[in-house]
Amino acid sequence: MKAKRKTMAARIAVLASAGLLGATAFALFGMQRPSDPPQKDMAVDKATRETVIDSVIANLDRAYVFPDKAAVMEKNLRAELQRGDFDTVTSADRFADALTKALQRDSHDKHLEVRYFADPIPLKSAQDGSPVDKAAEMAEESRFNFGFSRVDRLQGDIGYIDLHQFGRLQGVAPRIIATMALLSDTKALIIDLRHCGGGDPESVMLFASYLYDKPTHLNDVYWRDENRIERRWTQASVPGAKYDEKRKIYLLTSNDTFSGCEDFAYALKNNHRATVVGETTGGGAHAGGPHRLNAHFMMFVPSGRPINPVTQSDWEGIGVAPDIKTSAKNALDVAQIAALKQLLAAEKDPVWQGKLQGRIHELE
Repeated sequence: MKAKRKTMAARIAVLASAGLLGATAFALFGMQRPSDPPQKDMAVDKATRETVIDSVIANLDRAYVFPDKAAVMEKNLRAELQRGDFDTVTSADRFADALTKALQRDSHDKHLEVRYFADPIPLKSAQDGSPVDKAAEMAEESRFNFGFSRVDRLQGDIGYIDLHQFGRLQGVAPRIIATMALLSDTKALIIDLRHCGGGDPESVMLFASYLYDKPTHLNDVYWRDENRIERRWTQASVPGAKYDEKRKIYLLTSNDTFSGCEDFAYALKNNHRATVVGETTGGGAHAGGPHRLNAHFMMFVPSGRPINPVTQSDWEGIGVAPDIKTSAKNALDVAQIAALKQLLAAEKDPVWQGKLQGRIHELE
């Protein structure tokens, strides 16, 4: 039986509690960090429930990426409200959870959710650049090296990057430059996305730009609220050296690989730049932002959907399927074996052939 997918909030909380995410996810959606004391719940009356639901519907109608699904959600929410389905829900926490379940039930969109906050939410909400404290956010992200958890050179001259998120571009850019310089002469590259929960799309594009010899069309994003299509191509030039396309790249994935990290994997898989090894990813493709509903409730509204130039689709609800299916636990060994066998086939030096074969034997 297929395991139930984590909600976005649960997924972020798991990664953060393991030290894998900095402030970004919390700041953008006002989420509590695991180290923070539990929020104080509050009672919600019928008037509050009606106001919040009206605001949810208005935001869906204005911004949700699929207008037809927004209409279905509106119809069902109004019917549930009229039937009194929410009448017994007097806890703010439980009301937010109930709305999230109703929205995800009808949309199957794991980015779509409602959150409650004990502290009043400023009228100028997070999508406008406030109340996010950029300096504090950057300081918090720096504690986790903006997502770059480990960079290594594995036996057999294979580069390895353990990436836990795509942090803010300002902090990520120098780390990408340093990482790619360090691994510039390796013979193959493994990028570990098994604990990668998402991040800044501009950082995704910069990192991808190091992996293609020439500008490459990764995807487009249709923004429903602005009725425009954003074209996304890799850069022709980058600071330092690119990782030329003659060398193989392997991406490690798990069920917890999500959002922007899936964006990276989906593009590199479908234009045949990388081989994906591991598990099918979480299935969260839609981009968007937080919207204030009232003083204590906010929702995340996905308003953009990727359009891959190869598939003309995206990974929403289905995830990115691996090219080589294995458990997340075994993915690193499996990828190393695949890389080493490919290198062995092209190796002319008998001494190095023996070293590669010995390492393959150890891993197998």
